[in-house]
Amino acid sequence: MKIAVVGSMNLDMIVHADRIPLKGETIKGDGLEYQPGGKGANQAVAMAKLGADVTMFGCVGDDSAGRRLLENLRVCGVSADAVEMLKGVPTGQAIITAGGGDNTIVIIEGANGYVNVDYVNRNREKILEADLIVLQNEIPEDAIAYTIRMCSDAGRTILWNPAPARALDRDLVERVSYITPNEHEVCLIWETDESRVGSLMEQYPGKLLVTQGEKGVSVYIPGRGLQTLPAMKVEVKDTTGAGDTLNGAFCAGLARGMDELEALRFANAAAGLSVQKYGAQAGMPTLEQVEAALAGA
Repeated sequence: MKIAVVGSMNLDMIVHADRIPLKGETIKGDGLEYQPGGKGANQAVAMAKLGADVTMFGCVGDDSAGRRLLENLRVCGVSADAVEMLKGVPTGQAIITAGGGDNTIVIIEGANGYVNVDYVNRNREKILEADLIVLQNEIPEDAIAYTIRMCSDAGRTILWNPAPARALDRDLVERVSYITPNEHEVCLIWETDESRVGSLMEQYPGKLLVTQGEKGVSVYIPGRGLQTLPAMKVEVKDTTGAGDTLNGAFCAGLARGMDELEALRFANAAAGLSVQKYGAQAGMPTLEQVEAALAGA
């Protein structure tokens, strides 16, 4: 199975601290580092590290950050031939504060804003060579809608990770195969509260997969009811990229022929391993590491 990721690429600036500062508060940091990131690239790298055949579709600036991101994709085993390098446009960035087992993130769009309908049209044939198309919400909204309709009409499997959260066109939700918000995003998207999330999953059986941090991930399976797979019990160092790891690993599991529950167990293990290291992509595990974790569970 071939996978296409149409999404964002950022250079992450990560500040480490003992905890997340309160509003208006200044605290002392423990260090600063720059790491490849962006939800699209993160998920593509997670898939590739787990043995998937994945191509990245996106844009970077013609700058040192963009060149670093392209090289990183290739080193990680992701095809970057379709990524466009744009002159006069900066590469996207994310400013991340990580501390106390949590993080805050501010995104600067940059070249990700050029992953638009024109870009998708230029790459239409290449995108449709894939069996599974993966999207997030860090590229222009109209490009996401266009890509979903294009791929749905062509009969492709589509996973949509709707982060950052925003109101969604229900027609697009119906068209995708899987939609994967976290427990906060699902409430914002459907304008509801936690008490109704279970009934929402029942309305979208096998489609709406809700990640819940240390609680794990939940899905409603017809004939089996609501299934919640608990997260691994581990010492958490950095949650940056944990959701991206889970999404990428779920896709890698599907590509290996797993059913949804098997793929979620596989993804849960990958996410549990990822939070034990710093950095979104640096902590993403290999196939051998996930298989070992599952064997020891």
